[in-house]
Amino acid sequence: MCKSAARASLPPPEPVEAGSGDPPLTHVTLVWRGGVQEDWLRFGKPVAERILNRRTRIESYAPGQVFALVRWASNDYGTVGSTLTIAQAAGFGEPFTTLPQVDPGAQILLSVRSWPKVRQVFALIDAIEDVGIDPCDVAPDHWHHVHNRLAGGMQVRSYSPARHRDWLRRRKLQS
Repeated sequence: MCKSAARASLPPPEPVEAGSGDPPLTHVTLVWRGGVQEDWLRFGKPVAERILNRRTRIESYAPGQVFALVRWASNDYGTVGSTLTIAQAAGFGEPFTTLPQVDPGAQILLSVRSWPKVRQVFALIDAIEDVGIDPCDVAPDHWHHVHNRLAGGMQVRSYSPARHRDWLRRRKLQS
């Protein structure tokens, strides 16, 4: 079966109408075809999960939740693509960017292509986890900073517990 036929046969996530009382969810479709296409989440706390079959599942995120989607693909000659996108689920009426496998889309905080850059971001995420901070709770501005520094070939500033405390205070003032 061709890719487009396989995608067409998947049931679409159920839409949420404005004013229905439920927040609109962002749905991330993950496909795992070993050695061909492997999608996974490096971090994220989905509010719902739906398993469509043994190779495909959909994870759903509430507005404001942050997740990291890793997509890898290969062919007979090796890896043809590696991407890592850190995104924030958008709420109703908020701007978002359309992304493959993310319905309807999300706000992109960081996006890298190529395995060396993906590996570099993995190391940064590991460093954040090593100091006891959940990457889902990191300030969105930090992910923008990392994206811009990597794009410019510059050194990335580390995310410290002090900076995280400042972010939590700022977020509390904004709410």
